[in-house]
Amino acid sequence: QVQLVESGGGLVQPGGSLRLSCAASGTIFSIYAMRWYRQAPGKQRELVATLTSGGRTNYAEFVKGRFTISGDNAKNTVYLRMNSLKPEDTAVYYCNADVLMKIGVPARDYWGQGTQVTVSS
Repeated sequence: QVQLVESGGGLVQPGGSLRLSCAASGTIFSIYAMRWYRQAPGKQRELVATLTSGGRTNYAEFVKGRFTISGDNAKNTVYLRMNSLKPEDTAVYYCNADVLMKIGVPARDYWGQGTQVTVSS
């Protein structure tokens, strides 16, 4: 099995910064992509940023220029640096990964348990 563990959430004032981390562990042959999603109370989960194994990144419009996704392949870890945070960024942030556990078994995606980010003065 594969486990994703997020960390780095917390309370921050508007305009502040946080860095989230997500470490994947378990039976991992390859990770095709890692993503950050978020879900605010009463809203649907939405995609925030994607990092592929080839290093390509993609961002939702509402975080472009403020958030940066990066990764450490050797550690199977992805990060989300969040700058210029706004109250509307308040949400539970979830890590997602497309993981190939071994050759011959289809890749599947896994989710972390989420980490709360609260932006408030």
